[in-house]
Amino acid sequence: MADPFAKNTATSAEDAAKIFPRAEFRVFGHGVIDLVKSKIWNGKTVLFQARKMPVETYFLSTRTNEANVKVRDGLLDIKTKTGETPEGYEIFQPRGKFQFPVKKEDLATILSHLKVEMDLTEETYTIDAFIAMARQHPDLTPVKVEKMRYGFTIEGIICEYAQVWFNGALVESACAESENYAGMKTVIEGLGIAEMPNTNYLRAAKRVIGMEA
Repeated sequence: MADPFAKNTATSAEDAAKIFPRAEFRVFGHGVIDLVKSKIWNGKTVLFQARKMPVETYFLSTRTNEANVKVRDGLLDIKTKTGETPEGYEIFQPRGKFQFPVKKEDLATILSHLKVEMDLTEETYTIDAFIAMARQHPDLTPVKVEKMRYGFTIEGIICEYAQVWFNGALVESACAESENYAGMKTVIEGLGIAEMPNTNYLRAAKRVIGMEA
């Protein structure tokens, strides 16, 4: 199985389109980590190394919750929601990881997924330029996100629990993701999080910073 914490690398839109998307079920709250840790050991758990992630910047749009756009490791990374499983797990398709400076055409595509417009007059844009532009836009809000992730698998289902800071505000998270929806359901129930609302990073960040109730 591929390491879910593998190094972040640039990916073209064409190559990203070839990636088969995994479904994800994620929860946020307080006490989540203790709950998951109390149920994680079932004899079928394989641990990955804990990892403090590089600081990320998420770009939240008032116009959509279906475009996950962030900067991490100097890459502008985008995934878009393409559907849900019958169980209600969300499916996000990778759309590319672009190296800065980002070409005007790639940035225009990303902005279209965020459902916002900007007057792009330069041929390329740096990280700082894009963040500054987003801060000035009435429908975009950049959010600083820090994560301490603890990854594991249960019967091949990729899982994690994590501490997440949105602009410095700490919340806890846990998730399961896979192409195996039936396996996900079993694992989610086993971890005791099945009755919690499925909440992606975009909605969680918006709630913490007051963009969404």
